[in-house]
Amino acid sequence: MTKLKLGMIGGGQGAFIGGVHRIASRIDDHYELVAGSLASKPDIAHASAKDLGISEDRSYSSYEEMSEKESNRDDGIDVAAIVTPNHLHYPIAEAFLKKGIHVICDKPLTHNLEDAERFYNCVKDSKALFALTHNYTGYPMVRQAREMFRSGEIGKLRVIQVEYAQDWLTLPIENEGQKQAAWRTDPSKAGMGGSIGDIGSHAFNLADFITGAKLEELCADISSFVEGRKNDDNAHVLLRYENGAKGMLWSSQVAPGNENALKIRIYGDKGGLEWEQENPNYLRVDIFGKAKKIIRRAGNETTETGTRVTRIPPGHPEGYLEGFANLYSDFAKQILALQQGVQIDESLKLVPSIDDGLKGVRFITSVVDSGLNGSKWIKF
Repeated sequence: MTKLKLGMIGGGQGAFIGGVHRIASRIDDHYELVAGSLASKPDIAHASAKDLGISEDRSYSSYEEMSEKESNRDDGIDVAAIVTPNHLHYPIAEAFLKKGIHVICDKPLTHNLEDAERFYNCVKDSKALFALTHNYTGYPMVRQAREMFRSGEIGKLRVIQVEYAQDWLTLPIENEGQKQAAWRTDPSKAGMGGSIGDIGSHAFNLADFITGAKLEELCADISSFVEGRKNDDNAHVLLRYENGAKGMLWSSQVAPGNENALKIRIYGDKGGLEWEQENPNYLRVDIFGKAKKIIRRAGNETTETGTRVTRIPPGHPEGYLEGFANLYSDFAKQILALQQGVQIDESLKLVPSIDDGLKGVRFITSVVDSGLNGSKWIKF
């Protein structure tokens, strides 16, 4: 497979998620990083590019300059990866999509619903492809859980219990120069959703990815426990789905003892499924009246859906970086199919799309709306 030429916006010195995306792009060797506008400050942008071996003539001071010049090069980038704070996702993506350059964007889609709707129309109007990195959808056992649920193995959906708890914002570190905390707690950059936007959106997306259940309405209790914090650091959300199914979602970044505790339990009238991100290579299955079993990634009962995105034997942990890499690899194969004029294989379409992104921002907006208005029920 010919390597795709990758450009990155954001992700320079001192950034976390840019490094994750770069590693993910290299794991299956489908991309080569050749260009970037890696920081809002030109000196940091160019120093970051030098660190990464990007040639001086392809290090840009702004994304506008980058989209214009790269689109005019014979060897210009095929894909732009956007790893900036949320409020910049839409204008950057728009610049590249209008040039016909494919886009991989970190989640959530944007910082407000108005921009999300514009973003949706921009993608639909472009001939380029778009992917959103809700990376947990790339985990083998999550994809197997989706397949098992949708094949009816646990029956008609009754209950979804999903939570994502962290403790890193227990103290007001945003006031101490912590870069990641500073923008994530700033509504002008992150949007009005704090924990619900940063990690609650992952929890919602995970439940949606596995079950496909249609959310009809929600009721939220949101809190800012740290004094002076402008957006939520804890949220409890009740969910009502079609056909009478119910759900509960908890997101918190002020829960001491929790590092990255994303967990989901799904119950139908025949049984249940359980998966947790900190122990991601195992899917727990409990069919009512039978013994509980644990399906191991790459084990005897792993289906083709899970096996396809597995690289190493069981017992060797695969997780966060590999989940990202699965999205990058599937997206690369989508682009290759488009270039060759062949139909994109259905298995590659599990990569989160603009539809998932818009749904996620609508969820964040609805939670904040409910929470700020006496926890009233909001139609979704």
